[in-house]
Amino acid sequence: MGQIIKGKPVADAISTVLTKEVEELKAKGITPKLTIVRVGANGSDLAYERGALKRCASIGIDTEVKELPENIEQDDFIAELKKVNEDKATNGILIFRPFPKQLDESVIKYIIAPEKDVDCFSPVNVAKLMEKDETGFAPCTPSAVIEILKHYNVPMKGKNAVVIGRSMVVGKPVSMLLLNENATVTICHSRTQDMPSVTSKADIVIVGIGKAKMIDSKYIGDEAVVIDVGINVDEKGNLCGDADTDSCIEKASMITPVPAGVGSVTTSILAKHVVKACKLQNNLV
Repeated sequence: MGQIIKGKPVADAISTVLTKEVEELKAKGITPKLTIVRVGANGSDLAYERGALKRCASIGIDTEVKELPENIEQDDFIAELKKVNEDKATNGILIFRPFPKQLDESVIKYIIAPEKDVDCFSPVNVAKLMEKDETGFAPCTPSAVIEILKHYNVPMKGKNAVVIGRSMVVGKPVSMLLLNENATVTICHSRTQDMPSVTSKADIVIVGIGKAKMIDSKYIGDEAVVIDVGINVDEKGNLCGDADTDSCIEKASMITPVPAGVGSVTTSILAKHVVKACKLQNNLV
């Protein structure tokens, strides 16, 4: 029987360090600020926003929410985004996606200022992730996966890591982050043949395929570490992950729960990126 590894201790450890860093910045007359740009009032966006605002407040980071109408036209959205880009007080920008159909992500991603793009929306930051350029910003959720592995002393160097899912939200970026930690990385997806034969050989399994409780014990090797990034609602209306925790824990050495796992670390990573952006913009790194 494996161990449930929760996100809160990881988030709290990150926040403790950040609080001290923000105090040091404020002593220099600098206060980091995050501006959230949200179109409409999607429930999951609002839930994440509440968590982000609470986390930033506890660390001492200023925040502002720019709520734009659901039916905003693209030119108007771009004009508002440019205002945030040019706002000298704003160090980090978080834009909620997906957008309503009238907004074209493939255009807007080139508008956000890369140095303020704290969740890797800009292609500039995607490229920096690929090149292991430390001045860039990786997406917050994949970064949270790596922080959890480090916090619980899970070795990555030379280990076999399998990532289930190939999205730009989790799968591809977390694969690059694992590669940067010198893991040997395999990506599985919906077209992978006999997936359990691949995943059951892994030391680390990152699950982000978007299907509730799809991954059970047959996908997991003895003593593997499972990080579940999925967020779904089961038939009883409860939140659950992409991994069937009760089944996987019979073989895994460690597994993150849903809720209270990766998601609870993500807002701390967001705050960490805002502080990093602030330092870079003030030539303090």
